Amino acid sequence: MIGLTVSGLMLWNKFDKDTFSFLEFTWRTFYYIFLAFACMAVRDVAYMYRIMILTDKQMSWKQAFSIIMLWEFSSAVSPSVVGGTGPAIFFLHKEGMSLGKSTAVVLTAIFLDELFFIVSVPIVYAIFGSNIFPPESVKIDEIRFAFYGGYSIIMVYTLFLAYALFVNPQMFKSFISWVFLFPILVRWRTRARKSANQLIRTSRELKGKPATYWIKSMVATIFSWTARYWVANFMLMAFFSQRYSFADQFLIYGRQLSMWIILLISPTPGGSGVAEFVFSDFLGDFIPNESWYAPLALFWRLISYYPYLIIGVIILPIWIKRVFRSEKSYKVVK
Repeated sequence: MIGLTVSGLMLWNKFDKDTFSFLEFTWRTFYYIFLAFACMAVRDVAYMYRIMILTDKQMSWKQAFSIIMLWEFSSAVSPSVVGGTGPAIFFLHKEGMSLGKSTAVVLTAIFLDELFFIVSVPIVYAIFGSNIFPPESVKIDEIRFAFYGGYSIIMVYTLFLAYALFVNPQMFKSFISWVFLFPILVRWRTRARKSANQLIRTSRELKGKPATYWIKSMVATIFSWTARYWVANFMLMAFFSQRYSFADQFLIYGRQLSMWIILLISPTPGGSGVAEFVFSDFLGDFIPNESWYAPLALFWRLISYYPYLIIGVIILPIWIKRVFRSEKSYKVVK
C-alpha cells in the first residue's frame, strides 16, 4: 500500500495527456517484457542453486524453491534495513536443519550478497565516476550522503559477518548469551546457547570448504544480482529500444548498483515508496518524458517486487501445512 500510494501520488502530480503515451504493444515490447520476467526467474533459480550449495545439497529443488520464495516474501514485507534474515533461519530450520547450521547458511548467504556490493560498487565508480549518481537531482547532496552512509554500513556489517563466521564465532555465542539475559528472553537462553554452539561447529566446517564451494556460491550470487538489475534495462528497452547505446546499458546497470545501496537501508517494507521515488530520480535522464517516470517506476515494481507478495501468500499456508504436519507425524511416531 505504501508503494502504490507513492506511485499514485507521483502519477497525480505529473499526470497529463502524455502520461501513458509511451505504451506501444508491439512484438518488440512483449519480447523485452518477457526478458525482464525471465531475468527475475534467473535470479530466483540462481538463489535456489546457491542455497543448495550452502546446505551441502541437503535441500531438494522443491525445498529450495519454497525457502527462496518465502525468504523473498518475508523481505518484501519487512523493512529493507532488516530484511528477511530471521524468517529465513526459521524456514531452513523447519526443513530439517539445526538452528546453528540454518543460522550459518543464512549469514553466509548474506555475507556473499554484501560482498558482491562491496566489490562491484568501487568497480562501477572507477568506470563511470560521479555518473552513477543522478546528474540533475535537486537532492544530490542527500543522495550522496545516503550512498556513502549505506556503503559504510554494508562494509562494517560485512566485516562483522566475516569475523563472526570465519575468525571468532565464539564472539557471536557471547553476544547471543548476553542478549538472552534479558528477562523477556531468558527462558530461551539454553536453547539459544545450544544453537550458538552449533554455529561454532558449522563455522569450523565452513573454513574447511573447498574452493569450488565458494566459487559456485559466488558465481550464483553474481548471476542473481546481475539478473535482477537487468530487469530495468529490459523494461526500458521494451519502450525505448532505439534510445540506448551499449555504454548506456552498463551505465543504467551502474546507476542501479548505487541506487540499491540506498534501498538497502530503507525503513519501509521492501523499500516501498522509496524505491519508486529513487527509480525516477536515478534513471530519469534515460526516460524521454518526465510524465512517464511514475508509470515506469510502477511497472518496474510490478515485475520485480509485487510478484513475491502474491507468490508468498500462495506458498506460505501450503508450506506451513506441510512442515507442521510432517513435524506432528514425526512426534507421533516417536
